[in-house]
Amino acid sequence: MALAEIPLCVWRKRGQTFVFRGQTIRYWTAGQGEPLLLIHGFPTASWDWHYLWQPLAQRYRVIACDMLGFGDSAKPVNHEYSLLEQADLQQALLAHLNVEQPVHVLAHDYGDSVAQELLARHYETRIDIASCVFLNGGLFPETHRPVLMQKLLLSPLGWMIGRAFSRDGLVKSFRQIFGPQTRPTESEMDDFWGLIGSNNGPRIMHKLIAYIPERRVQRERWVNAMQRGEVPLRVIDGEVDPISGAHMVKRYRELVPNPDTVLLPDIGHYPQTEAPAQVLKHYLEFRERLVSPPRRAACS
Repeated sequence: MALAEIPLCVWRKRGQTFVFRGQTIRYWTAGQGEPLLLIHGFPTASWDWHYLWQPLAQRYRVIACDMLGFGDSAKPVNHEYSLLEQADLQQALLAHLNVEQPVHVLAHDYGDSVAQELLARHYETRIDIASCVFLNGGLFPETHRPVLMQKLLLSPLGWMIGRAFSRDGLVKSFRQIFGPQTRPTESEMDDFWGLIGSNNGPRIMHKLIAYIPERRVQRERWVNAMQRGEVPLRVIDGEVDPISGAHMVKRYRELVPNPDTVLLPDIGHYPQTEAPAQVLKHYLEFRERLVSPPRRAACS
């Protein structure tokens, strides 16, 4: 089953804005029903979800934003970017939209870390999370294997590396992390690069990359939240992703009780664009289980 794409030019026209701590944030919402918050990864933006957008909007109230420093949202240069602040942003967006119901979360990559923070806040009674599904991301710092570009951005010369980052550099990085048969087309690469380059994005990439050491600081709190077991969780993971593929899922199964995991063969780091129909299938199966738990045998 092929899912229809939403061209970036159309996607952009459907966006709206709100102001978060003095910065303009672009967001999208569609559909009705239970709220489903989609949280994108690094270094891309909410357009990552475009294949899944309409199928999910037919069932849920889908909500997504380009986080601060990403996509078409503000990218202030003199700013210290933080995963905790991005979680604040997600909560501010929900408040802006008057969402008061428990929220389901579907996250990817950098967004996984934001989702982990929201999950920890759920247990601190600061937000009500109904369920959470993670796509490929660094859920455990010890299993995260950054690509060369990420390592360079983390170095003392990161500010120079970021400013020099180009479409060619993005193509080289993506060639490493996508599945061998599911790499982006030239047109898709143009769109990914257009979102990264928007608002002079390369100038701040070395600041955004601070999420990698921040994950180490928050590890115990976030892993403890995943181990609580009160919020339904699932991992849907591209198996051949060198950053957070099968090796990350192996660690998840070691640490999280009753792990619910799905591995997608031959799929890399971006399953929502590489294999959107498979992601949709496994996500809807997960949600259906929440509505219709397994029947117990009748007693006579």
